[in-house]
Amino acid sequence: MPSPNSTPPPSHITRLQAHAEGLVRRLRPWSWLWPPAAFAAGLGSFFLAERQQWLGALLALGMLAAWLLLLFESVIGRLLARRRYPTLAQGAPQFIAQMIHQETLFFCLPFLLATTVWSSGQALFTLLVIGMALFSIIDPLYYRVAERLRWLYFAFHAQCVFLVVLVTLPTLLHLTTYQSLLLAITAMLLFSLPSLLHLTANQRGRRWLMALTLLLPLAGAAWLGRIWVPPASLWITATALSPSFDVAAREPRGERRLTPDALNHQGLFAYTAIHAPRGLREEVYHVWRHDGEEVDRIPLVIDGGREAGYRAWSHKQNFPDTPAGRWRIDVMTEGGQRIGVIRFRVAEDESATLADGSPQRPAGLPGLAWRSLIPDDGKPNSNIISTDTPTSSTVRESE
Repeated sequence: MPSPNSTPPPSHITRLQAHAEGLVRRLRPWSWLWPPAAFAAGLGSFFLAERQQWLGALLALGMLAAWLLLLFESVIGRLLARRRYPTLAQGAPQFIAQMIHQETLFFCLPFLLATTVWSSGQALFTLLVIGMALFSIIDPLYYRVAERLRWLYFAFHAQCVFLVVLVTLPTLLHLTTYQSLLLAITAMLLFSLPSLLHLTANQRGRRWLMALTLLLPLAGAAWLGRIWVPPASLWITATALSPSFDVAAREPRGERRLTPDALNHQGLFAYTAIHAPRGLREEVYHVWRHDGEEVDRIPLVIDGGREAGYRAWSHKQNFPDTPAGRWRIDVMTEGGQRIGVIRFRVAEDESATLADGSPQRPAGLPGLAWRSLIPDDGKPNSNIISTDTPTSSTVRESE
């Protein structure tokens, strides 16, 4: 009969732990390949028309498994030790979590780079994600934070969860960007609890109360900061301003200098082609602003799946009596995320913008613009976008 202090015979748990530790030892020398591989997977997923949905699902499941591992790491270790099972080698759980963090950040990065409006606050958000990606590959800094600043480590993980939900749900479940944004904020708040519990560790009896109290300002900050978050599944492929519009051909027409007299007599058409994942149907807005002040908000419904972008336009006629000045049309999602922007100037002289009806590719990296580098039938590709007639269209006029 075995004594109480004898070590239990090898079991499925010990064999599983041995396999896990062996796998970690074999992967460590090659861990530097993981970030570029994840980035390449993100690029491949982004450029495929249907996007490899299984890859996004696998990523989401990996993030959930990593969170459970991080949250219950010490609890599971104590339980195994109490039953006299060997625990995982020092650093193995952190190594696995680091690989999942790297996969998440480098996989999501192409989506953010392609949809960020770089002339807005979204640039700060994307630069933050780039900084997080660099942090995840600097081993000494990453492991120091993981061991000594657990609250910051869990906050880092919560931000990774936010990204993976934001990027994968529109293509996995055909949710709108607004619905995905709400779920991403909810997931981030839930996964922020371990961070807040470590931050309030000295409160003892009031620990949970303090953590839940801190969730309120965190939720408010996340909601207010949503305007700085790029819509990871939507981007503008072309924009145009024109004095008239061919509805049958769905093309902007005409050419006119934007003087106050021209706008008051004829109005102005704003044309946008917006790329969205196949199966996604979403309401967006043309928000017209004069010298920074909103003067009109025109809703448009878009359907995803068209490679060149779903063409939608708005026709504004009710300009103020003195429309001279700087104008901006923000293309916004229902949740307040900026998809793109069109700027023009109204004046009496030659400084006024010329609305010539030519669809132009927006500045920056919309959709990473990789097709513009490939000639078409031996002819150089220009910045004018094709306007082949789609199967359906969206028109809204502001009277």
